[in-house]
Amino acid sequence: MAFQSVSGNNNLPNGNFSPIIYSQKVQKFFRTASVVEAITNTDYAGEIENFGDTVNIIKEPTITVSAYSRGAVVDTQDIVDDQIQLVVDQANAFSFKVDDIEERHSHVNFESVATSSGAYALKNAYDQNVIAAMVAGPSSSSPDHVLGADSGSGQDQDVGFGSSEVDPVDTISKHNRLLNAADVPEENRWFLAGPEFVEQLGQANSKLMSDTTGAAAPLRNGKVLNGKIMNMDVYMTNNFAASSTSNFFKVLGGHMSSTATANHIAKIEVIRHPESFSDVVRGLHVFGRKVLRDNALVLSHILID
Repeated sequence: MAFQSVSGNNNLPNGNFSPIIYSQKVQKFFRTASVVEAITNTDYAGEIENFGDTVNIIKEPTITVSAYSRGAVVDTQDIVDDQIQLVVDQANAFSFKVDDIEERHSHVNFESVATSSGAYALKNAYDQNVIAAMVAGPSSSSPDHVLGADSGSGQDQDVGFGSSEVDPVDTISKHNRLLNAADVPEENRWFLAGPEFVEQLGQANSKLMSDTTGAAAPLRNGKVLNGKIMNMDVYMTNNFAASSTSNFFKVLGGHMSSTATANHIAKIEVIRHPESFSDVVRGLHVFGRKVLRDNALVLSHILID
């Protein structure tokens, strides 16, 4: 912006003595913490290579136990070799170009900056996709693990500290109880919520939030606490799909074995644009996700006023 001059001043009238200076630092987007790799089973990731690959996961057979009397004939059970398929059938991509003139004369390496932004966008889209699959996981075959509805009525819990509201720690406790009832192992349990619930959790007991700073803090991957609440690691995400009604939010409790994920960056490449003097940078991310144990997930639709 040029300096103001008094009326009639004709000395250096165009203001070119005052150059425009561009910062070499770039204002980057805030990065949403990625949580999916911390709360899902990645044991099968090494068995995939390309889009369309399928991993067949054999389910543990269910053995029936019956009462026995001395001398009785025991019926022999046939073992069923059921399987679940994890298919790498999801993919996201980005593409942008940088003109040769822009690359040569720019004070910022836009190719590097934009590639970093594209890689983050792929990771964020991956989190959104997998979390949506996990939210849909227990809705049909495990209806007792879906608490409340995504609407203005029938909500499971009104979370807060009023006389008719539920302490957020009690919400975590209820998810923990349902996992206990399903014989889900205590190790590797987690609880996933948005910032609205985490705010309530901080109000419930400030000591819960006292260990979220310092060199050892794991906030970089969305983890809220170093410790556990009701045997569950608590994570925060902004990647739940919005509820259909204002002030209603989703929270999800589960076990790492509930969902399998397999992903890798298939390719990041630089090619010449066929119709201009510019480089095109393209990135491709392929992945698969499958809910293996819907009874190891508990979904709540909660109200936060």
